[in-house]
Amino acid sequence: MSDPLGLGKDPASARVVVAMSGGVDSSVAAALVARWGYETVGVTLQLYDHGAATGKPGACCAGQDIHDARRVADRLGVAHYVLDFEQRFRNAVIEDFATSYAAGRTPIPCVRCNQRIKFGDLMEIARDLGADALVTGHYARRLGPPAGGELHRAVDATRDQTYFLFATTRDQLDFLRFPLGGQPKETTRGLAEELDLPVASKAESQDICFVPQGHYSRVVERLRPEAGEPGPILDEAGRELGRHKGLAHYTVGQRRGLGVATGAPLYVLALDPERRAVIVGPKERLRTETLHLAEVNWLGERPLDGATHRLWIKHRANEAAIPARLHAAAGTTAVVPEAPALGVAPGQACVFYDGTRVLGGGWIAAVAAPTHAPASA
Repeated sequence: MSDPLGLGKDPASARVVVAMSGGVDSSVAAALVARWGYETVGVTLQLYDHGAATGKPGACCAGQDIHDARRVADRLGVAHYVLDFEQRFRNAVIEDFATSYAAGRTPIPCVRCNQRIKFGDLMEIARDLGADALVTGHYARRLGPPAGGELHRAVDATRDQTYFLFATTRDQLDFLRFPLGGQPKETTRGLAEELDLPVASKAESQDICFVPQGHYSRVVERLRPEAGEPGPILDEAGRELGRHKGLAHYTVGQRRGLGVATGAPLYVLALDPERRAVIVGPKERLRTETLHLAEVNWLGERPLDGATHRLWIKHRANEAAIPARLHAAAGTTAVVPEAPALGVAPGQACVFYDGTRVLGGGWIAAVAAPTHAPASA
């Protein structure tokens, strides 16, 4: 019996729900599931529809994408459903995004969407439909038996999306499958052309789906006006160096757009919503000694608490992993990088790795810089 998804049963007797966003990746994932002989049910979530006025083609789950997903399902001859999740998405993702920026944090809405919508609500729907698995077009790999599998990086490191999947629980991982994780993007695009899918030449969306033209500050200011109010730009001693145009326009590690000159490059070190201040300083002050985490998800075999774990971490999706020590005890979790970690921002994620395996991760709640900053970073 050939069982490409590793469900432990004959594909002819298995039902699989595929999350179809209308893009190339999820469309090819659906096509592969259908080709392998599983009963395939496509589900598209209407999360946020800007409408034609935004001029933003290719936005995830906008009207055109729902249309494209339906066309792909028709081409494959599989069932397809569109579910209205706009209010749920607004409450669970968009409002959280705006609130985080207003509080001086740098959020990652794609993680929240995976955590609360796609792997939360959609998974419940898939189970209600009697599905044996939920398939997505993420570039990640699930290795191991039907129960107790492991989450691993994609074969194509340039496409790997595991940073955004760190909050996936063991129970969710048992139900999830990622058929694209073992191949490069070029293969996916080639399959779309080979299968004559109507989205084969569709461009990829590069922005956050609910942010028109990539101007996230406009969304934040509309929902949290206080994040757009001007305030002081301060050095670490509290001296005012200039004025900023609203906390929503800045993030830790930022250098450009500060509008102040002191003869040396300055970077955003922190955002202080109570004083509505942007704190700046030299690059060496961006170095982080300790990351304090919240909402930690642990996928390792060894108990998390009461032990020191040596592993690799990423605190930004597009940066290389660095070695670190993870300490967890009495409900607190701290990570100490063993290589320079610059510009770590509260609100981002710290994801744990052991080789290609994802061991989980947590949200960065606070950071601590060295007491005495090094002479150079």
